[in-house]
Amino acid sequence: MAILERPRLDEETEDRLEHKWRDAPGIPGFFTTVDHKRIGRRYIYTSFFFFFIAGLAALVMRDQLASSNQSILAPETYNELFTMHGTTMIFLFNTPVLAGFGNFLVPLEIGARDMAFPRLNAFSYWVFLFSGLFLYSSVFVGHPPDGGWFAYVPLTGKAFSPGINIDFWGLAIIFVGISTTVGAVNFIVTIFKMRAPGMTFNRMPLFVWSMLVFSFMVIFAVPAVSIAALLNELDRLFGTAFYVPSAGGSTLLYQH
Repeated sequence: MAILERPRLDEETEDRLEHKWRDAPGIPGFFTTVDHKRIGRRYIYTSFFFFFIAGLAALVMRDQLASSNQSILAPETYNELFTMHGTTMIFLFNTPVLAGFGNFLVPLEIGARDMAFPRLNAFSYWVFLFSGLFLYSSVFVGHPPDGGWFAYVPLTGKAFSPGINIDFWGLAIIFVGISTTVGAVNFIVTIFKMRAPGMTFNRMPLFVWSMLVFSFMVIFAVPAVSIAALLNELDRLFGTAFYVPSAGGSTLLYQH
């Protein structure tokens, strides 16, 4: 089967398009770029920055557990490090680093100029970055999350965790979930609608297939996590009773 070729543009048209698509110079261009390669690199660099911090937390915890009766960490501090380590590895490294490689490679491998929604792509990165920074800002005010990276209720409800520790976790997870979900939608639309002529599903590279499957997994799983965190925050901040059995709620709702 012959592969269709894209129509060739004249040189003047190509120059005008290059000028329109080019990033603004200097600092404005840094903050406003929608280039999928630059955004992909930023995802990767930022993810590995959080990975490094989580690794330091893991080293301290392992030192505490190296022998019995260690006094390197207080029990409360250990709980905080455990929570920050697990949350970082799952929400700020594992998923975003895949999004970074996907951003960089998927458009190149399917013959697209960029992602289907370039501005949404940039929005996804900045929400991810500021969510991570917000989570770690809890360290500087002395209230890191301490309910485990899974944050099960009722342990993380207002009755058992009255401080603001869990609020940092809940709000960060809600916005990381938004970032991850819109990024997955962008990958799905890009792969389905932006393939070059002749790039059929049977011809797609294996990496593109893996990103497509990954994106559907995100759509299936991450919104539920974000909603679970949102309902817990509503219980904590506004007195709702989604997870309060005595008021008609259910703690099992969080797990389901």
